Amino acid sequence: MSMNNQGRPSTPNEAGMVAEHKTFTGNKALQIEEPLIFETGRNDVTGVDIDVPLDFKPRLGSHRREAPIDLPGLSEPEAMRHYVRLSQKNYAIDMGLYPLGSCTMKHNPRLNEKMARLPGFADVHPLQPLSTVKGAVELIAQLGRWLLVTTGMASVAMSPKAGAHGELCGMMAIKAALKARGESRSKVLVPESAHGTNPATAALLGYKVVTIPAREDGTVDPASVRELLDDQVAAIMLTNPNTCGLFERDIKEIADAVHEAGAYFYCDGANFNAIVGKAKPGELGVDAMHINLHKTFSTPHGGGGPGAGPVVLSDKLAPFAPVPYVRFEGETAEFIETRAEAKEHGDTPFGRMTAFHGQMGMFIRALSFMLSHGCDGLKQASEDAVLNANYIRVGLADLMSLPFGNRPNMHEVLFDDSFLKDTGVTTLDFAKAMIDEGYHPMTMYFPLVVHGALLIEPTESESLASLDLFIATLRDLVMSAKKGETERFTGAPYHSPRRRLDETAAARKPILKWVRPEPASVEAAE
Repeated sequence: MSMNNQGRPSTPNEAGMVAEHKTFTGNKALQIEEPLIFETGRNDVTGVDIDVPLDFKPRLGSHRREAPIDLPGLSEPEAMRHYVRLSQKNYAIDMGLYPLGSCTMKHNPRLNEKMARLPGFADVHPLQPLSTVKGAVELIAQLGRWLLVTTGMASVAMSPKAGAHGELCGMMAIKAALKARGESRSKVLVPESAHGTNPATAALLGYKVVTIPAREDGTVDPASVRELLDDQVAAIMLTNPNTCGLFERDIKEIADAVHEAGAYFYCDGANFNAIVGKAKPGELGVDAMHINLHKTFSTPHGGGGPGAGPVVLSDKLAPFAPVPYVRFEGETAEFIETRAEAKEHGDTPFGRMTAFHGQMGMFIRALSFMLSHGCDGLKQASEDAVLNANYIRVGLADLMSLPFGNRPNMHEVLFDDSFLKDTGVTTLDFAKAMIDEGYHPMTMYFPLVVHGALLIEPTESESLASLDLFIATLRDLVMSAKKGETERFTGAPYHSPRRRLDETAAARKPILKWVRPEPASVEAAE
């Protein structure tokens, strides 16, 4: 073991870790080891003063609680520290590069957050009279115009709350259009490389899902689509760029074949951030496409929301857009709330997707992103996202394996785990070792068309310096695995607040309730 000039050990031990120095508290400097609040909280403590309620007659009947609620109480400083400590244990885009593929975790400009908090926007309520929210309606309309310009489509439904909700909206519009033609078709075509929510959406609407296999280069062959098309196919649901990070170069030919069969083309727009300003889905034959505002046009993403999934529609589907929606009467934005109002304008909406109109905060952030970038800036963001992903591909192609060959990709690059063959290191081991290096792992084992998939999306947010460090880190990990340094991987992560968990056991035998342990007796202690 080498020593530094002060006589202290300076090299890792055989396990690749510096020998652990135990502390009385269990804390490691600023890494605080905090018990559960159930273990430290007291029932008689609270950081909030709650007024004693006036006399009232409870209406819960037999459901009224008789025993104390037994929730732990914390003082105000303790509660604040608790949540600050939790936040310090959570990886975030504000801390480092977030390479999660197929989920676009990029920097969210703080300008957007400031705009969403402006008085009049932050406190707008969905039950306000329309006369008091004209500015909000105009903002929704302006955002809708931007979405139509960038996609080349005829109409937009702004109310869906997220991507999968938008998928459902688009497919319900297709189903309504077929019904209006007097048809009831039973099948939907879904490529292997589509997002996983696509077949779920089709099945939810009662369609039989027919899988289209990917060809050797990871894209969809128009010939395979034609073989499956018949008078029972309602639509194809294709993701473009697809989940392998590749642009479907035959998309126009596929769309033409689908339309010739009397079916509709649904495009999953989750990866729209790769082609904004470069290609318009409406010009490629798309009839419906949802857009993840929280991915393509910034805003917080992850943790279940909040999201927004507007759906752009072709002229063939525009009359079936759900209420409520915004339309223009000259230059004035008009809010259409009911089917009856829609029918006055010649529309036949299939119904209503949600009680109120979309996610106002997401609309504000997305429009702020668009206005601050402009058309040229949005185009550059797409170009930079694709450039960064290809930079990573080139930087790792000699060490990591590319399932579809070393050829240009779009906004994300897909590797498989064949580079780990005979190393004793699994895909999961490799990802866990990335945690020790300070990186959230990339998407693993998805898409399913590739064994041991490792899907990386750097987004346009990252600088050359951050990409170089990320590439160098992965190269070091790969070379370590190939040299047989398996302990660096099989025991990882070593430096996280919690070591590797038995995820299978946790999923099969979840512990959903904390049980107060029995107090230790003196006899047991002796």
